[in-house]
Amino acid sequence: MSRGPRSAEARRDWGDEESGCSILHVDLDAFFASVEVARRPELRGRCVVVGGAGRGVVLAASYEARAFGVQSAMPMTRALRLCPQAVVVPPDRAAYQAVSESVMGMLRAVTPLVEQVSVDEAFCDVSGARRRIGPPSEIARRLRAEVEATHAITCSVGIAGSMLVAKLASTHAKPDGTMLVPRAQEVAFLRTLPVGALGGVGERTREALARWGITTVAQLADEDVRVVQAAVGPVHGAHLHDLAHGRDPRPVRTTRAERSIGAERTFAHDLRDPGAIGAELLALADRCAGRLREHGLLARTVSVKVRTSDFRTVTRARTLAVPSDVAAEVYGVARELVAGVDLGGLALRLVGVRAEGLVPRAQAAVQPTLEAATSGGTDARRHAESAVDEVRRRFGATAIALGANARRSTTTTSPDGLS
Repeated sequence: MSRGPRSAEARRDWGDEESGCSILHVDLDAFFASVEVARRPELRGRCVVVGGAGRGVVLAASYEARAFGVQSAMPMTRALRLCPQAVVVPPDRAAYQAVSESVMGMLRAVTPLVEQVSVDEAFCDVSGARRRIGPPSEIARRLRAEVEATHAITCSVGIAGSMLVAKLASTHAKPDGTMLVPRAQEVAFLRTLPVGALGGVGERTREALARWGITTVAQLADEDVRVVQAAVGPVHGAHLHDLAHGRDPRPVRTTRAERSIGAERTFAHDLRDPGAIGAELLALADRCAGRLREHGLLARTVSVKVRTSDFRTVTRARTLAVPSDVAAEVYGVARELVAGVDLGGLALRLVGVRAEGLVPRAQAAVQPTLEAATSGGTDARRHAESAVDEVRRRFGATAIALGANARRSTTTTSPDGLS
């Protein structure tokens, strides 16, 4: 889902030389909203917003709704103020997953080198498919036609010699288009972009670079790397300087390591009661830990996100002494992090818990703490939570809850984050 800033100058014909351009980035357009419109043709041409009603957030918006300023992650109340005529549709994650799996199957029928990066986008290396199907532009044309014929939704495709440029090209091809950036034009293409278009340049990095007078990729490329490093740090600065020059040697990988697992919850009513907030944190920690165990991973870091009633968002993180997949341990850190946030007397609208710094459990050297070694606490908790996992597999996710989860307040839940 390409949401980075775009450049009008970049949206032009960069030539048709395809040699060395075997990387495709396929991005489904306004995916959730497009699936809903395909299922209900009477919504075609209307402003469609997918998400929770009331105090929920926007998960996706049709291009008609985006014209009014509606964006994903926006509070639904604000979205409806911007676009009061919008049709709000509750999400159907099973339907989106089914379409996603079908589209990914189409990509894998072209090449086994497919790296899915989210439910609605993937990279493909089609170098081995040229002789069988044709040049990358023909492969892109066929894929787009097949997706539309099968599911009545559209996708955009970027074609380039690197993953960096292919993704940026698909962003500029949207909606329902293809953009080819030949090898010889990659640097020229990059130089037309704002610096925020590069992966890894979020709001804070963009502000840090702007303080040094760097607001475009061209300025970033022309600046001495030591200046960039002074602005954003030695490692990140060197990486961004490489990207500005089009240096991205990453290959398409058929398996992709999860970087974080998280969940968050927007409350039906703002919460002040520490007990109720604690119950919500335990529920979220339980979900994160269950996903960690499902994927055979341990988390080295726990982070939390809180949003107050005035929409101020604060994040905090802490590295664990020992990597863990135990909900009780994730919850303990999350609770302390939230307790340490100065809320200014305001109630909470949202809390989130995320497990980061993931490592495979089979490869992790886990040294128990003194407390765990003397009491068997961690192992005992993990065995208990694994038993809960088994009950849920057999009888459903709501069959059993941990501690305070059993009586948590009514809430609106956003999708689990697995990125």
